[in-house]
Amino acid sequence: MKSTLIRSLVVAAAVLGASVTLAQQKTLKFANQNAAGHPIIQGMERFKSLVEERSQGRIRVNVFPGGQLGSDQANVSALQAGTLEMASMNSGIFASIVPDFVVYDFPFMFANGKEADAVVDGSFGRAMHERLAEKGLVGIAYYELGFRHMTNGRRAINKVADIKGLKLRVIPNAINVDWVKTLGANPTPLPWPEVYAALEQRAVDGQENPIPTINGAKFYEVQKHLTLTGHQYNPQSIVVSKKVWDSFDAADRKILADAAAESAVFQRAKARELEASLLANLKKNGMQVTELPAAEMQILRDLMKPVIAKHGAKVATTVSALQAELDRLRK
Repeated sequence: MKSTLIRSLVVAAAVLGASVTLAQQKTLKFANQNAAGHPIIQGMERFKSLVEERSQGRIRVNVFPGGQLGSDQANVSALQAGTLEMASMNSGIFASIVPDFVVYDFPFMFANGKEADAVVDGSFGRAMHERLAEKGLVGIAYYELGFRHMTNGRRAINKVADIKGLKLRVIPNAINVDWVKTLGANPTPLPWPEVYAALEQRAVDGQENPIPTINGAKFYEVQKHLTLTGHQYNPQSIVVSKKVWDSFDAADRKILADAAAESAVFQRAKARELEASLLANLKKNGMQVTELPAAEMQILRDLMKPVIAKHGAKVATTVSALQAELDRLRK
């Protein structure tokens, strides 16, 4: 009788312990638009590994690549509602809810990756993320999509005038629409999951993205021409739903923030390391690659200046802060 009672107590304790562990465990869905294998997804997988190891499995992370959980715009709404825990997306997308984020889409803002790292990892980048809190989002680090280039299925772009008349898909925000119009092309805002089909069906002529994204999306199957313009640099914000963030204690928030920062360093290094081989793969798969001469690049920069001035006027204080930081770095 006594031994039976002891066995029952042991079993009950085990069941109770398992129930407590299960109740304490949290699972985070982490969404992104890029395909599996993309450097962004590799960064997210590194984040997953770090968080699960350091939380001893109490916090689980499920990575959802390829727009499986909807468009960026849908993800922002889900994050604000608390129905999606985490996402990584172009920082400029947040300009629709915090206008200052438009500076991350300014053409030719950063000269190189090292300069961009210093800005987003420093006080400017942190201050920008702090502005998201009142919109129900918590920014904890930055990955990078990288420097953007143009592709199209109609003709090689050897001079700026060759862009005129092309129908180009752009990220759905005002500054991207404006700079494409300035070049005499026709901007077509489209959510990322719709882009490949639009190119394949010739609903649009081209698009613009960094090399890892062009390769990961297999645009070489539906686009013949790639022009290395490097006209924009895209940081990617790692954001957590504020409702979810507030449910964690300070120790677990530190686990998440530290893992994000470490995975960001890994992700950017991986993206830059892979770029040359990915460009070679695009050529191998039939893309014809051109670069604009220096004089044409200057024409491109000059055409972009009024667009920057127009959108910068609306967020003058933030523009001044960013320019001051860039001036400091360039001394």
